[in-house]
Amino acid sequence: GLSVAFDLPTQTGYDPDDELARGEVGKVGVPVSHLGDMRTLFDGIPLAEANTSMTINAPAMWLLALNVAVAEEQGADRGQLAGTTQNDIVKEYLSRGTYVFPPAPSMRLITDMIAWSYTNIPKWNPINICSYHLQEAGATPVQEIAYALCTAITILDAVRDSGQVPPERMGEVVGRISFFVNAGVRFVEEMCKMRAFARLWDTITRERYGITDPARRRFRYGVQVNSLGLTEAQPENNVQRIVLEMLAVTLSR
Repeated sequence: GLSVAFDLPTQTGYDPDDELARGEVGKVGVPVSHLGDMRTLFDGIPLAEANTSMTINAPAMWLLALNVAVAEEQGADRGQLAGTTQNDIVKEYLSRGTYVFPPAPSMRLITDMIAWSYTNIPKWNPINICSYHLQEAGATPVQEIAYALCTAITILDAVRDSGQVPPERMGEVVGRISFFVNAGVRFVEEMCKMRAFARLWDTITRERYGITDPARRRFRYGVQVNSLGLTEAQPENNVQRIVLEMLAVTLSR
């Protein structure tokens, strides 16, 4: 597996030679603005055999299209492609600010991409809902999961109501949803948060969307430790803080 981070101009839809991209090209990731860039990025990497995570939101639909195009040029079968696109544009309004379009068109992009993915690239995770950034922006652990679950419900409702996914196949969509969660230094609260997160997700997917298969309701998530609890001064203390943050998540299981 590999994880691809894109630079801020790519995240906000700018070409690297745009005047507004000056000074930011390649700083926090790679610039990809056309098919040639994607070919170069995956040169020598067989996409049919790799699980690719792409940290991209507002332009996720276009970056996924480029990824699929390069894979097909390599002779890969769409149905075998595996990976994840972050694609949580909603949290950009709440925490990061790298949105491109207004909320309604952004929701349309998310919805259409999920609906296309579950039929054309069924092994792909078309959205990774990010509660991580919410806590980085000041949310408490309780607010973190509250906003993240609201985002998940809004997106799943939009997919269901779009008419692009038959009701009997909603389980396939729900089963591909994953989360990106924050682990802070509030040990007991973080441990309880993760237990509550998993139980709430199971309840919501069962009662609101009628998903009867427990495997489809499984809470699939990745965790990153909270950077706000770490310090530049006395960095050796960060080791103990990170271990504490990791331990809360581990014990929550």
